[in-house]
Amino acid sequence: MSIAGISMYVAPEPVAEATKAFWHFIRDHLRNAGLPDVPEELDQAVDYRDVWLRPDLLLSQTCGFPYVKTLRDRVRLVATPCYAYPGCDGPSMLSFIVINKNAGISTREALRGRRAAINSHDSNSGYNLFRAAIAPIADGAPFFGDIIETGGHAASITAILEGRADCAAIDCITYGNIARYAPERVADISILAETPSGPGLPFITRASASDRDVEMLRAALGAALAEPRLAGARDRLGLVGFDMLSDRDYDRLQDLERDAMELEYPELA
Repeated sequence: MSIAGISMYVAPEPVAEATKAFWHFIRDHLRNAGLPDVPEELDQAVDYRDVWLRPDLLLSQTCGFPYVKTLRDRVRLVATPCYAYPGCDGPSMLSFIVINKNAGISTREALRGRRAAINSHDSNSGYNLFRAAIAPIADGAPFFGDIIETGGHAASITAILEGRADCAAIDCITYGNIARYAPERVADISILAETPSGPGLPFITRASASDRDVEMLRAALGAALAEPRLAGARDRLGLVGFDMLSDRDYDRLQDLERDAMELEYPELA
């Protein structure tokens, strides 16, 4: 039996339920198309990072930065989802640099010497795009007074609310989901600035997947977009389409890293 894990956007609860419904349709479509060993449910036991390189991977979603840094030629791109939230533009997305609305901060420059929260160093939205937004004003020197790693975007928001951090970069889809389904979580959060944008989080499958396998996965995703019974699930996910981006399209994310290095700001600091 193969494994499928789609766990990048699974909170709050309405998003989790919609993801489950979306998967059940894809599962049945793939089975009806004759694809063997399609799992009954999405795997929730294995960490999403451990799913990406599994030889039995059927479908997963990865962050764009790990894709360009470590997963190229080790997985196959299937499709990149397009979301309807502010900050999304087709398959491209950006992050919002957020602060406590009561902090008295009004510009990016005012963040100098403050404490920033990141979800992880290998995150595109929480680190790479954040660095791209700060590099032009850092003057080739450490900009923040401190960096803390929280493990997730929601945890970074909590760190700001609790006063353990002054700012963070939250991807526009996560922010949109929280603002929509748990607005009390961001009632005291303000968007200070937007980061540069880049291609969003792609769906992937194992490197050994055949062209036919990939086409079957793409056909299932396309059918899920057209299925009237999934209209509610698509709306809850903010999902409006899929684009078939190439590997070269994701070079944009490494270009942002290179640009920061040329500005002598190789690390968010």
